Amino acid sequence: MAPQRFHEQFDQIQRALPDVPLAMGPDDSAEFIYERGVVLARDGEEARIVEDAVRSHFTATEGLVPDQVRRAGPQTNRSGITRIHVGDPAEGGRSADRTVAGALRALREAEARAGRRLVSRNHVVSIAVNACPGDEPVPAPRTEPPNPSAAQPPPAADGADAVGVLVIDTGLTHDYRSYPPLARTEGDAQVRETDADGILQQYVGHGTFIAGLVAAVAPHTDVTVRNTLDDAGAILESEFGERLFDAVEGGWPDIISLSAGTSNGRVDGLLGAAAFMAELRTHDTLLVAAAGNNASAAPFWPAAYATLPDYADAVLSVGALRGDGAFGACFSNHGPWVRAYAPGERLTSALTGFDTPVPYVYQHSTYDACRYGFGYACTCRSPRHTGVLSEAQQVTPGKPDQVMFEGLAAWSGTSFATPLVAGLVAAYMTTHQETDPRAAARRLLAENTEFAEVRGAHVPALVPPTWRPVPVGPA
Repeated sequence: MAPQRFHEQFDQIQRALPDVPLAMGPDDSAEFIYERGVVLARDGEEARIVEDAVRSHFTATEGLVPDQVRRAGPQTNRSGITRIHVGDPAEGGRSADRTVAGALRALREAEARAGRRLVSRNHVVSIAVNACPGDEPVPAPRTEPPNPSAAQPPPAADGADAVGVLVIDTGLTHDYRSYPPLARTEGDAQVRETDADGILQQYVGHGTFIAGLVAAVAPHTDVTVRNTLDDAGAILESEFGERLFDAVEGGWPDIISLSAGTSNGRVDGLLGAAAFMAELRTHDTLLVAAAGNNASAAPFWPAAYATLPDYADAVLSVGALRGDGAFGACFSNHGPWVRAYAPGERLTSALTGFDTPVPYVYQHSTYDACRYGFGYACTCRSPRHTGVLSEAQQVTPGKPDQVMFEGLAAWSGTSFATPLVAGLVAAYMTTHQETDPRAAARRLLAENTEFAEVRGAHVPALVPPTWRPVPVGPA
């Protein structure tokens, strides 16, 4: 029996956010995670409309208490979002929240009249790409070059500034500079790298790994990493927009690489990120965003903004290809809202610095078979290891496996296909002396001659020239 990966991740994210009672949705299905007893609305008049409609609905609905409807927290912020309590979050466990479902129903007629969304769940945005990682990192020997290996930096044009890439993620490990490709990288430190026993925590190294991939593909690039997502890579939607504004406070970069998001059961984006996305449209910045690891065609935000007409130029959504680059990775989200794909299985980059070896204990056990039904030797089932969280050690009996990282790791996910594309756009800008990242992305896609097959569709495959295919065999 395979481990219940989403439920394991749910529990881990709940531990990382102990003061936020969480539920699964929609209707208890494992598609996204959200805050119980709370909805979101835009500040001002729309928040009042939501409060009034919800109170009226609860008054007419047995078992719900209208005086629980109240605003929570400060009402003035750059994201323009108000949290509204609609019930007692202590009621229920991880199951879907009936008070939130009731609040959403209460606004249906008002939303129809307004022609836009007025209320939303408060979703969890996560670097685990909707709490479903492609796999966990595997130690890679220092004697082997990373994959993709570092490209030769092109000669800089006289007086030309280096392209700037902002990685919004978990931060950098303390000794990241001991990895030579990260010599041009700056940014925030990872808040907490190890537990009390010196064991590397899950997702520590995520931001460092991503920065290493950007630097390998685009060596003449200034990479900055922000630790916006430092709590197990998870943040509430109500805080997400504000933290995105914080990340660009020092100036909007050429390119943002974002390997986080959530689905929400809708096709019009995240209410909590709406103000930031509107501001993005007024700048030249290109947002390169991960499509997510749910093997789903459901839109995953912010990546899915790429197919909304107002954001077609501003956002480039990225899915993952399997190790040979010929087909989609089993875990990758897909659909017409994913504009490009890049290699995303068993890429090799720096997980930690090279100064001191660090032990790591696997959290999830390997599956007996591909959890998505694919027939190749995917990351679900290889390499074999036993994890801490798997229920009753269902996959492999015995003590959880511990490994040692000495710098490099192989890791999989749309999280890592994304910085490859961000790096390719940056490298195109440098090579062609292009100052507009959105124009560079358009031309890169127009000139691309590589394609792959994903769920029967012929899709653009953006492949770094120094990437090496990984053999893919039958399961």
